[in-house]
Amino acid sequence: MSLELLLALGVGLLVGCGVWLILQPRSFPLILGLAFLSYAVNLLIFLGGRIDRLTPPLTLPGFARLADPLPQALVLTAIVIGFGMTAYLVALGLRAAAAGDDDRVDPPPGDDAP
Repeated sequence: MSLELLLALGVGLLVGCGVWLILQPRSFPLILGLAFLSYAVNLLIFLGGRIDRLTPPLTLPGFARLADPLPQALVLTAIVIGFGMTAYLVALGLRAAAAGDDDRVDPPPGDDAP
């Protein structure tokens, strides 16, 4: 199996697991699913260039060995923002679980409370 196919399957697996976890009714799987989707998008942006051992990813056109720093800076920024968002959502989920009996994201069926 080629490296490109293996990496594409890895990104697809992260997206599939992230979407499945987001559809769960509890808050912790929702947070984990958002983190998986964030990792998948970061890998997709980073792997947008050539995949080779001898050339850096996301090379500039016209230059043989010079990497484009903009996508790499965007991925680094997205990692930091994703970490902050995950920490905030975990704190919010813990606060919601402490305030109520359940940590469900959606109300149970038949509950007409506002």
